[in-house]
Amino acid sequence: MSTEAESQFQTPGQLVERNEDTGVMQVESLCMNCHENGMTRLLLLRVPYFRDIILESFDCEHCHFKNNSVKSAGQIQEKGAKYTLEVENVNDLQRQVIRSDISIFKLESLDIEMPKGEGQMTNVEGVIQRIHESLSSEQPLRKIQAPELFEALEPIIEKLQKILDGEGFPFTVSLDDMTGNSWIAPSPLDKGNKYRRHDYPRTHEQNEELGIANDPNAAKGEGVALQEGFGDPEDLDIIDGKVYSLPTECPGCTKDCFVNMQKVNIPYFKEVFVWSTVCEHCGYRTNEVKTGGEVPEKGKRITLRVENITDLSRDILKSDTCALNSDELQMSVQPGTLGGRFTTVEGLLTEIRDQLKGQIFDIDDKNNSGGDSMAASEKETWTKFFDRLETAISGEMKFVITLEDPLANSYVQDLCAPEPDPQITIEEYTRTDEEEDELGLKDMKIEGYEEDEENKDKDAKEGAEEQKS
Repeated sequence: MSTEAESQFQTPGQLVERNEDTGVMQVESLCMNCHENGMTRLLLLRVPYFRDIILESFDCEHCHFKNNSVKSAGQIQEKGAKYTLEVENVNDLQRQVIRSDISIFKLESLDIEMPKGEGQMTNVEGVIQRIHESLSSEQPLRKIQAPELFEALEPIIEKLQKILDGEGFPFTVSLDDMTGNSWIAPSPLDKGNKYRRHDYPRTHEQNEELGIANDPNAAKGEGVALQEGFGDPEDLDIIDGKVYSLPTECPGCTKDCFVNMQKVNIPYFKEVFVWSTVCEHCGYRTNEVKTGGEVPEKGKRITLRVENITDLSRDILKSDTCALNSDELQMSVQPGTLGGRFTTVEGLLTEIRDQLKGQIFDIDDKNNSGGDSMAASEKETWTKFFDRLETAISGEMKFVITLEDPLANSYVQDLCAPEPDPQITIEEYTRTDEEEDELGLKDMKIEGYEEDEENKDKDAKEGAEEQKS
């Protein structure tokens, strides 16, 4: 078969062409506007830090209708993902954004939400521009039909215009996608809480919305018998060291599986709960650690000086609220990343390396090319970072790591216990208002709530009596 014949062939009712130089595929398809045949162009693209996507563009020569969208070239991810970015300057406006058709983009600072719609590949500025155009285009009509709504939207549109003019910094945006196939680009320069990614397990209702739920009763745990030899989860007292099995829905294939829980007491620390999920259908495996006990008054900062192989073997517990950083490794891990982990220092660094490398270069990227558009300088920066991390994991360099946990639920093994370890520094610190708010502690009330409920019922009763009279 000739090259020309390979790039143009017939399928039932469609003409398909493929440009071997650009990789663009053209498919003749029905125009939903005029019902004549138009042309759809498809391009497979690898995005640095993310994964493969399909750019889709439609053009109808009959009615001149045009449309474009972005589709994921992969499967629905095991977990949903939410990205949060503090936009501080014009450079942050140029961060790449990939939105799936079911993702929700929100300007947190203005409390404006862009609803689900067509997927797109753009940047932060492009999404804000689209929101501005959507709101401002209908203002003349609102002025006549809904004057109150018109007046309420005017200051919001003005603030959006200031942002597009390079003013109005800082502000916060977020992108939430239950499929895990949306994304805001990170930067090697991100520090602190500027850029955050939070992976979360989908609910049964979200799986049903995506059409991947397996059993309508899975959310209730119906039809799943408890495993023999395991503790009863309805026991009032959980026994140390005993494994308890709970029916759940597999995040990978949505079939019935079990999550196993075990309570463990760590010497000189507190009790922790180890959770492990294993699916016999698809082989999905995951584990996480949760701590027990009350919320302490202060947070805790633990600094460990790693000087030899023995230090790499220290047990370490990083809770899901803990941030980890190291100046020597030029590494910063935000709360929520990796979830809760009970492992060794070496094991934790290895997990960080594997997760980051999978995001930056992609698991199937054997040559570490970084996708279709990664700049050479950026690739060099990441390569140096991973080389430095490999050197630390192998025990060939000394470094310092700091765990900062506002709930004081993290721990590093003390090799000199009960005496103080000279390589570990532990200090308590007062949580910031932002940390209190993010942890939901400001809204938490553990004393006097019974009186509030009684007063609430009393007010409701008095109101009902007033209405009767």
